[in-house]
Amino acid sequence: MTTTQTQTQTATPSTLTPHPSIPKIPRGPVTATLNFYQPPPDGSKPFNYVEQPPPGHPQRNYSDTEQILTIHDIRNREAEFNLNTHAFAAVQDVRSQADRAVFNDDDAIKRVYYPEVEALLLKATGAERILLFDHTIRLASPGANRAPVNRVHIDQTTASTAQRVRFHLPEAEAEEALKGRYRIINVWRPLSPPIVAHPLAFADSTSVPDEAMVGIEHRYPDRTGETAAVKHTEGQRWWYWSGMEEGERLLLQCFDSEGGARVPHSAFVDPRSEKGAGRESIEVRALVFD
Repeated sequence: MTTTQTQTQTATPSTLTPHPSIPKIPRGPVTATLNFYQPPPDGSKPFNYVEQPPPGHPQRNYSDTEQILTIHDIRNREAEFNLNTHAFAAVQDVRSQADRAVFNDDDAIKRVYYPEVEALLLKATGAERILLFDHTIRLASPGANRAPVNRVHIDQTTASTAQRVRFHLPEAEAEEALKGRYRIINVWRPLSPPIVAHPLAFADSTSVPDEAMVGIEHRYPDRTGETAAVKHTEGQRWWYWSGMEEGERLLLQCFDSEGGARVPHSAFVDPRSEKGAGRESIEVRALVFD
């Protein structure tokens, strides 16, 4: 069992704030707006720059179209969903040694929290190997390095997942791994529970056809990857997990070479949230080899 850590992305440690007093937690189904893919007006291949774009280039060349829909609550229904079918799963009663101070430092996150994520994924998936390759802290506050993404997307595609495997493993080992089942799963948790504002919405994989997925060039300074934007289609079923707590983890499967289940997701503005309420969360991304 091997865990590999590479360069990570995180908000500056000083931006994490003390726990606020517990506000009212919105629960149950909610009518809210999600932002779906709108293609570039000139018909060109869609792209976005991860960091500052070159002079004269936009951050991205595609836009969004808003859809108002009902987002249902999985609270008290957690056991109904699984990675193989729906591409998401809820894990409760998770014990952690990572106190709040751990998440102010990248090295501490990798030293203390990464092993917990690896153990969680091994147990949840029955996989033979977990390779953690990235994490991001997101803050819904002014000036944050990384804010919640209010746009429906999937972090990886078929092409970029294979690219990830080849990027993180030696050539011969990567080619052997690509012959078996391999997945990318994100482990998402709150850092300032409970979550009351900017919750995460996620779609039942079976309700989103492949035709709704659009590959987006994800341009880093030194390479180009690919993410997936998502078009709105009839029949999509959307969920969120109200008031996520300290011991709860949301597993989001972005790619599965065997079953194909993948989860479109997006933060959204809950109109019931108290004005000024923030959100602090961390997602750790993992290659999972069965």
